Amino acid sequence: MIPSEATLSLRGELRYGLEFARLAADPVFFAPKRKRNSPPVLLVPGFMASDQSLSVLKGWLQRRGSRAAAAGMWINVDCGERTASAIEVRLERLAARTGREVVLIGQSRGGQLARVLAVRNPDIVGGLVMLGSPVLDPLQVRPAVLRTVRSVARLGDLGMPGMFSSQCRDGACCADYRQHLAAPLPSTMRALSVYSRTDGIVAWQSCLDPYAEQIEVDSSHSGMSVHREVYRLLARFLDEEAERWSG
Repeated sequence: MIPSEATLSLRGELRYGLEFARLAADPVFFAPKRKRNSPPVLLVPGFMASDQSLSVLKGWLQRRGSRAAAAGMWINVDCGERTASAIEVRLERLAARTGREVVLIGQSRGGQLARVLAVRNPDIVGGLVMLGSPVLDPLQVRPAVLRTVRSVARLGDLGMPGMFSSQCRDGACCADYRQHLAAPLPSTMRALSVYSRTDGIVAWQSCLDPYAEQIEVDSSHSGMSVHREVYRLLARFLDEEAERWSG
């Protein structure tokens, strides 16, 4: 029996450990050259993930010289509008504390949230990076993942606090959120959309934000936050942001 494409891709998510091992073996990861004027960064985790899921990336950013802040999430399952509003407070505080424009980095659903915040706050967001984020259609995911999304929505429909509901997809609660997710990004803001054709969670085609630079990597979905090539992309992106600030 030949495995389906979905089965093969889901098995590919087992690459996370190997991807992290390759990153850990890179001396530039543990001891990166500290950069002057490295921009502050706000990290937004993916669906059903917490701030802890991006701790490896956060540590690397701090070693490079960035002031890296978390979104303040213990699990990313709340209504999009409520979540974006809560993260926006942290974004404003980080920008005020540093006196700098902030770079937003979001993984998966976190990239959707980061994109909404970038559209809403062009004056304090200097750059945006979306890692495996299905911004064109948030529900263009593998069947197993979609079942999980629907289970969370059912809990939200039953009134469980801190959960999104089925109304979030087309109801009034998230109307502004959906509009901003689809809106053009500011022309002056550089944005990256990193995707993988072997992503086992989301359909890579939904990550092709037309207003961002689209970059393909050979990575699992969850492994994008520990993938050596992604870190090299981020290093170049952050260096360019630092030069723009100092220049």
